[in-house]
Amino acid sequence: MIFHLVAWKLFPALQEHDHAVQFFKLPIRKINDAQRARNSMISNTMAFLIANLVAYITNILWVFQRGRHPIVIEILLFYAVSGLSVFIGTILMGVLIKRFGMLTTYAFASNIVTAVLINYAVRKYFIFQG
Repeated sequence: MIFHLVAWKLFPALQEHDHAVQFFKLPIRKINDAQRARNSMISNTMAFLIANLVAYITNILWVFQRGRHPIVIEILLFYAVSGLSVFIGTILMGVLIKRFGMLTTYAFASNIVTAVLINYAVRKYFIFQG
């Protein structure tokens, strides 16, 4: 949701065929694929900062047990791993848009899948106790 809000209002990256645009009848600015790729990566970075805080809180409350590392180290590792997975996913998203003209929503979905797979494995086995 955060990504789509930023990609709609702050750094235009949505296309007329994106599902959110069609469902909510959002007015969009037409831009070329290079601008859309850049703006989608910026929007993703902004969304990451907010969403990662929410992810950390939900992880320690409902998914994993804290205690493998001191809390400061745990948070730093959490952001580092999340940052790496988002970086990889964001690059993939940018390539899919710029090289293949993929719809922003689908390119963003590839970013989410990449991040979920990397984050879960590393959090489970290296950051938290299990």
